[in-house]
Amino acid sequence: MPKRKRSTRPPPQESLLPQKRHYRQRAHANPFSDHALSYPHSPHACDWSILYPAFAGSGKTPEFADVGCGFGGLLIALAPLFPDTLMLGMEIRVQVSQYVRDRILALRATSNTPSSSPGQYQNVSVVRANSMKFTPNYFPKHSLSALFFLFPDPHFKSRKHKARIISPTLLAEYAYVLRPGGIVYTITDVRDLHDWMRTHLEAFPLFQHVSEDDLRHEGKGAILDAVFSGTEEGRKVERNNGQKWLACFRRVEAVRV
Repeated sequence: MPKRKRSTRPPPQESLLPQKRHYRQRAHANPFSDHALSYPHSPHACDWSILYPAFAGSGKTPEFADVGCGFGGLLIALAPLFPDTLMLGMEIRVQVSQYVRDRILALRATSNTPSSSPGQYQNVSVVRANSMKFTPNYFPKHSLSALFFLFPDPHFKSRKHKARIISPTLLAEYAYVLRPGGIVYTITDVRDLHDWMRTHLEAFPLFQHVSEDDLRHEGKGAILDAVFSGTEEGRKVERNNGQKWLACFRRVEAVRV
């Protein structure tokens, strides 16, 4: 009796997931270009029920924001760990943001959860947005508990340093949307960029450095593990035996005089 050939078909879930090769785009985008973007005029104009239909009517708004979320690795890693926390990825590249959107929809469709549960990956979504210009348009004051800047564009040339995602002006906006006690997570494989981000965050009066050990002691080990290895960039650095530099900062209360 002839042997039955092993099927080369992918599992149903894999067959529904989008393929990156269909969403290829340049690695970086100029944040100062006039991108064709649609954005809310204020956070109160955001209809979160469109992005998180399972949470419609709950009054919940995003608590985690992944700035420059790339292909969505961090969101996908964290979603099952914090099922009741809404997370939003912000990505300026049109093809990449569409990939993340399609990836989330596919995961929602193929996740098996009890009927009483909102379902896996219902708590994550993505918007195409220029976070350097429009972060306060999405998030109310002190609404976020975590901001992620993972492997951002290093903009190596000095004349392009103004395009780096961490700067004194932008830190004022991040401090506005981050609640006291919230954490800014930064990681990069570029030492110069790490020094830049850490120096600017240390100089800003509303942020205070917090060590990895302290964060793990506070129960944030799962978040840190996702920061290190949950993204495509992080895994790429590991495959190339590269080094990663982490710097985390806590949003502190303003000192009144």
